[in-house]
Amino acid sequence: MSTRDSWRNSWGSGYAGGGGLAFGGTSAWGAGGGDTIFRVLSRTSERQSKRRSAVISGFSENGIYEEEDDWYSEHDVNIPPISKAEDWALMPDVKNYAERGEKDHLKSRKLGITWNNLTVKGVGSDAAFNENVISQFNIPQNIREARQGLPLNNIIENSHGCVKPGEMLLVLGRPGSGCTTLLKMLANRRNGYAQVDGDVHFGSMTAKEAQQYRGQIVMNTEEELFFPTLTVGQTMDFATRMKVPFHTFSDQHSHKDYQQEYRDFLLKSMGITHTSSTKVGNEFVRGVSGGERKRVSIIETLATRGTVFCWDNSTRGLDANTALQYTKAIRAMTDVTGMSSVVSLYQAGNGIYDLFDKVLILDGGKEIYYGPREQARPFMEELGFVCGDGANVADYLTGVTVPTERQIRQGFETSFPRTADEILADYSRTEIKAIMEKEYTYPQSDEAKENTKEFKEAIAYDKDRSLPKSSPLTVSFAKQVKACVIRQYQIVWGDKPTFIIKQFATLLQALIVGSLFYDASSDSAGLFTKSGALFFSLLYQALMALSEVTDSFAGRPVLAKHKAFAFFHPAAFCIAQIAADIPVLFFQVSQFSLVLYFMVSLRVSASAFFTYFVILFATAMCITAVMRAIGAVFSTFDGATKVSGFWFSALIVYTGYFIPKTQMHDWFVWVYWINPLAYGFEALMSNELHGQIIPCVNQNLIPNGPGYTNLAYQSCAGVPGAIQGAAFVTGDQYLQAYSYKHSHLWRNFGIIWAWWAFFVVLTIIATTNWKEMAGKSGFLLIPRENAKKNKQLLQNDEESQAKGKPASRGAMTLLDSSSSSMDEKTIENQLISNTSVFTWKNLTYTVKTPSGDRVLLDNVQGWVKPGMLGALMGSSGAGKTTLLDVLAQRKTEGTITGSILVDGRPLSVSFQRSAGYCEQLDVHEPTATVREALEFSALLRQPRDTPREEKLRYVDTIVNLLEMQDIEHTLVGRTGMGLSVEQRKRLTIGVELVAKPSILIFLDEPTSGLDGQAAFNTLRFLRKLAAVGQAVLVTIHQPSASLFKEFDTLLLLARGGKTVYFGDIGEEASTLKDYFARYGAPCPQDANPAEHMIDVVSGSASQGKDWNQIWLESPEHKEVSLEVDRIIKEAAAKPPGTSDDGHEFAMPLWQQIKLVTHRMNVALYRNTDYVNNKFALHIGSALFNGFTFWKIGNSVQELQLKLFTIFNFIFVAPGVINQLQPLFIDRRDIYEIREKKSKMYSWVAFVTGLIVSEFPYLCICAVLYFAPWYYTVGFPTDSNKSGAVFFVMLFYEFIYTGIGQFVAAYSPNAVFASLVNPAIITILVSFCGVLMPYAQIQEFWRYWLYYINPFNYLVSSILTFTVFDVEVHCKDSEFALFDTPNNQTCGEYLGPYRAGLGSRTNLINPEARSGCRVCQYRLGSDYLSTLNISDYVVGWRNAGIVVIFAISSYVMVYLFMKLRTKATKTAK
Repeated sequence: MSTRDSWRNSWGSGYAGGGGLAFGGTSAWGAGGGDTIFRVLSRTSERQSKRRSAVISGFSENGIYEEEDDWYSEHDVNIPPISKAEDWALMPDVKNYAERGEKDHLKSRKLGITWNNLTVKGVGSDAAFNENVISQFNIPQNIREARQGLPLNNIIENSHGCVKPGEMLLVLGRPGSGCTTLLKMLANRRNGYAQVDGDVHFGSMTAKEAQQYRGQIVMNTEEELFFPTLTVGQTMDFATRMKVPFHTFSDQHSHKDYQQEYRDFLLKSMGITHTSSTKVGNEFVRGVSGGERKRVSIIETLATRGTVFCWDNSTRGLDANTALQYTKAIRAMTDVTGMSSVVSLYQAGNGIYDLFDKVLILDGGKEIYYGPREQARPFMEELGFVCGDGANVADYLTGVTVPTERQIRQGFETSFPRTADEILADYSRTEIKAIMEKEYTYPQSDEAKENTKEFKEAIAYDKDRSLPKSSPLTVSFAKQVKACVIRQYQIVWGDKPTFIIKQFATLLQALIVGSLFYDASSDSAGLFTKSGALFFSLLYQALMALSEVTDSFAGRPVLAKHKAFAFFHPAAFCIAQIAADIPVLFFQVSQFSLVLYFMVSLRVSASAFFTYFVILFATAMCITAVMRAIGAVFSTFDGATKVSGFWFSALIVYTGYFIPKTQMHDWFVWVYWINPLAYGFEALMSNELHGQIIPCVNQNLIPNGPGYTNLAYQSCAGVPGAIQGAAFVTGDQYLQAYSYKHSHLWRNFGIIWAWWAFFVVLTIIATTNWKEMAGKSGFLLIPRENAKKNKQLLQNDEESQAKGKPASRGAMTLLDSSSSSMDEKTIENQLISNTSVFTWKNLTYTVKTPSGDRVLLDNVQGWVKPGMLGALMGSSGAGKTTLLDVLAQRKTEGTITGSILVDGRPLSVSFQRSAGYCEQLDVHEPTATVREALEFSALLRQPRDTPREEKLRYVDTIVNLLEMQDIEHTLVGRTGMGLSVEQRKRLTIGVELVAKPSILIFLDEPTSGLDGQAAFNTLRFLRKLAAVGQAVLVTIHQPSASLFKEFDTLLLLARGGKTVYFGDIGEEASTLKDYFARYGAPCPQDANPAEHMIDVVSGSASQGKDWNQIWLESPEHKEVSLEVDRIIKEAAAKPPGTSDDGHEFAMPLWQQIKLVTHRMNVALYRNTDYVNNKFALHIGSALFNGFTFWKIGNSVQELQLKLFTIFNFIFVAPGVINQLQPLFIDRRDIYEIREKKSKMYSWVAFVTGLIVSEFPYLCICAVLYFAPWYYTVGFPTDSNKSGAVFFVMLFYEFIYTGIGQFVAAYSPNAVFASLVNPAIITILVSFCGVLMPYAQIQEFWRYWLYYINPFNYLVSSILTFTVFDVEVHCKDSEFALFDTPNNQTCGEYLGPYRAGLGSRTNLINPEARSGCRVCQYRLGSDYLSTLNISDYVVGWRNAGIVVIFAISSYVMVYLFMKLRTKATKTAK
């Protein structure tokens, strides 16, 4: 038979008996149109008349092929109903909206997508190197690789297709095949890809023309990106507000009616109305279940009212019934509204598969089939691939290129196509392709042009009149801002703890600092105090603003998604943030000002106070805008923290407090002019000092004390601006000395707002230009040091088979049939078997909620025996994961009652490490290789008496068993850069298996996110484990019939954790089917029993019955109760199947510490971004500090500069801490989510590893700061002094790292930590004796807080080593200049004074009788005496105390980690 004849027959068979099946069933006959749900003109007559464009005719009623010219001839075909989803519950609602749209004569909104010769290339290769700290500096290697250029690889190759209005296309492919990339192209998201060739048309528009309609061409991605503290209702409220049309239905009174009706419809469409008041949540914020969160993601996408929808694996995490209802919803809306839907799915059941019109199959980016759904299976069967009875057709279609999955029909063993290229070649010769190509002229058709014209008119009609014609948005800018402002307040209110802590910290800081500068005097002694208080007012606002950088990255993914949905202009979001800032900062500045201003006794007048307040408020707004702009401009968090840390230091130094404007060097004075804090400081100073007369007192008045009362013979000293010979200084003279003027006050106020406006505009521009993630295809990361172990991954040949000639089809078949893995018997002999029985009885789990106690598990009972593979199923939110957590002893909150027993005995102390638990989230250390992750688990969790070599041999066994030999030396990485989803899942299972779990293995959703083949492989592997005697309990969402057959028992839960069934499944699920049939819910003959059970529990098949009550009254329930008791009794009478060694952890603490520290060392060694940023921040800060205080001399004022350059060294800490804490918290999350709960190692080992791994880099950081800074500022070059300074600097690195780590150890998240940092740093900075000299600190603080402050000892020790024996040379302007009474010599007149209070002053001309010149200090030690440093030995004493503080800061990390570590809950 010829190929042509064979295709005639296969096409005929596909249509025979069906009267002509419509693959495009609803495309052109879904005429109506309107907005995606609401506006439709569904005319049956149009639907029938346009039927020809949707049906592949070309077949007579008896199924025989006719000539091309007759393809579109009339056929007496049976017209199916309006939709394949006619039975969807909300179909009447959709039709009702259609009728309302028709009644209002609304234009249709139909486009369709057509693409041809589409090729997409990404940057990258199958594998890339991950550099380490040392290899990144291999210059010759870097040059060599740079010359080669970035490789481009094909992600999509020559794809083509057409989805007309009213059609649904199913895109199938294994992970990495390019499905997501194709959907992005069809959703017109091209950013980040290296090259896109080919044509994509939306209606008759090109991709470029369609860009202004991005809100109508939308994509739902796999990730669920939300603000976790918003409720579901608030999230949907916002989404629907943003898409309310300007003209609503004529029967609606207001836009609000439309919005509420639309929102309620969407919530109802996915069955989540009940979650409206529940937080959306995420991994760390408790909220709705994973399946419910996915449904929120779906309806948020539908809220766009789009015309073209692309859905990327949108059923992940949904149970089978919900997944089917979702697809029916999309089918119904597509049919009635004429929208075009492109859907990629993994593990699509046949019920879902049958709802589609067309199928497109990708394999490695190649389109191996595109055509009618009905013809996909016959096409593959004609090539020789067998589709088993009851198999998922979608899984069958993606498995044809996988040697281990496909089955070959007898007689085709030598001729079947083995590769994607060969299947593509066969497809290219078929009639299907020729027929499909006819559609590619659709964009040029009159129908497409008319549709596009009506679409544009409909969009313009919907759009608010105030928007530009080219705007993709719907509602007016004012409404966008209003909705964004409301949401911003909801976000703040949803995260009340953070808000309250921020305000409480502000009040506390104001009280503490107010008491530090308490009741400052109005003389020269109070000048420094008041300027310190004013400087601190600005400093605190800047420190609080630093958290904006962390915040910016937390919300960025959500904003990027909403931008793609055309919800709002980024400017609206930025303005909303500002609107939310105003009351928050107003309250923050108000409480800060009221407390600080009056405690310090600043100028008491209403005008002065309110001037202080408005300047402080303006500066707070401005500096918040600065940090937000930095967050917006940078694409990576590491880059933003590096710049924000450095910029923060620059702003502080160039405020004018540390170094006066007059002493700034030309090369950096520009920083002063662009510094909002500098303008604020000048304004605050002039507000406080203008018009004041300030008498000189104490050491600022020479001479003073008993006998010196005549001001005519006294002079001010050390007071800038004071006229020599005068005993007072005016405020304006003092200001003039700093180049300040009172006339600048309101000018500066205006400049601050100008800078604020500039940074707001910069933020808006940067936010508007945010790009999507780069379109790199997924690639493996190879550590540079493992390059030789991964040679096979670095080769360029795609097949990487045998070198030389390609194998023939016959030879390939032989390759398929032979197993490449090691002998299965050998592996099975090495796997550990289990003899323990695990039971749970009357298990109830209750948690406290704001509305009272909530029962999540209700009297659940069951068992798992050795060799048994048990399934735990239920609808989304039924409590499957909760039950698994409770059984595995993973819960730290709530109350558990009932019994959980192993061999009839209570759980031992070693239970958590003796049972394997594979979490749903694949949480791993991203910088570890696969083998390192497996070895780490094996070495720490296998018994301590097992030799190391034996543990590592077992790792080899598991690597072979999981078929991970080719990736064992690659990094885990992150999604897109590292292991694929399926490889990660295998690693998660492997990490638990290498521990040799002796009791049982729990797996939570091991197949979620996998394609059908990977899911089947995973289940087949678990079956293998059960076969060698292991007990396995699995939660599973959407098992196909073939997957479901692998299980022995089923525990079925309904909402609220109520049992619906527990017991054997039976051969072909016969036992289970019989049970439900007996109670009126028989399973249809061809239905997947797993999907049917879920439908019974939560779907249309439930018939309103209480299936939990039916179960409780059934004989099966009584049998289960008796069987549990019998199992417990029998097991308790026998010796236990597993022996408890009495150890909580398998390995002793010292071994844990060694292994964990090694892993942390390797992790940092490979984390070049983190290490480079730390180094860069130190080098940049040191150079900036050094050149700012370049070659300081030895005058009185320069002694102050030496103090400030040392003080400035402290400010390297905030930037590094802000970068360090997210890394610490990420590691802590990995530990707490998985490793702590499996008792892998102690929290002591975790903390030790994190601390010790930082040591080498901190030592390098100390050198990198010391070398560029110490010699640039002109400090002594003696090795005894420079060495001492380096010693202290080194230990400061340990101190601030310890501080950052102990704050992170107890913080719930990185944003919270970034808010706590300012409170700690400001207190330490305030009381270290710099902002306020020791003698002037209030007694309450002086005698304890000053002495427990590490910064005090740091600054004083460095100052001692660098200044103590320096000779002071006063500048002319610094001398106290006065005459003597009674013609006395200067020496005679000052004799009593120099013997007492002035003993440390330096009289230059003792013999003179007039014009006495007195310098305040002779030596540096004289200056240091005013700072509570009496002797050189104090420097070494304080250096020793710095070491003690370094140790104590690390002790605090242990303490806070211990306080955070909660014991898991056990059953009572």
